[in-house]
Amino acid sequence: MATTRARITAALHGLLRRSKAASERLAHRREEREQAPARTERADGTTGAAYPGDATTLPDTTYRPVPDGAPDPGEIVWAWVPYEEDYSQGKDRPVLIIGHEGPWLIALQLTSKDHDRDEEQERRAGREWIDIGTGGWDKKGRPSEVRTNRLLRVAPDAIRREGAVLPRDRYAAVVAVARPGQVRR
Repeated sequence: MATTRARITAALHGLLRRSKAASERLAHRREEREQAPARTERADGTTGAAYPGDATTLPDTTYRPVPDGAPDPGEIVWAWVPYEEDYSQGKDRPVLIIGHEGPWLIALQLTSKDHDRDEEQERRAGREWIDIGTGGWDKKGRPSEVRTNRLLRVAPDAIRREGAVLPRDRYAAVVAVARPGQVRR
C-alpha cells in the first residue's frame, strides 16, 4: 500500500512539474506575441512586420548558433529584406543574424554577386561588402559577400528557412567591420 501511495505521489508531482513547464512556455509565447512588431501589407501583397527602418546601433554580436530552429547570431537564414529606397518593397534573400534589438533580429544581407569588380562604385554608393566564401545557404555553392554597413531589422516570424551556420572565424571577420550605415529618414 505504501509503495502504491508513493508511486501515485511521484506521478502527481511529475504531472504538476510538466503542467507548470507548459504554463511557463505558454506565458513566454504570449509575451513574445505582445512584443511582436506590428503587421502590415507590403506592395507585393504579402504581409509582414511593419519595417521601422534599419538599426542605428550595433547589437551584442556574441556568436551563439544553437541548432534549435530559432535564428541565432552566427546563423544564415532566409527572410524578406526591404529595399533601402522603399521599405514597402523588397525580396526574399539570405541574411546573417548578428544580434537582437527588442523583438527584432539584427541581420546583414548576403549576395552571390561579386562586388570586388565594382568596389569603387559600391563604396561611392555607400555600400561595403566582405567576402565570406561558400556555404550551405546557397544551394549552387556560389561564393557570397555580406554587406557590412546596413543593419537590417528582421521580425523573427519573417524567417522563411534556415541556411547554415557561418564558421566562427568568418563570423568574427564580418562583425569586426560591421557598423550602421547612414539611416534613411
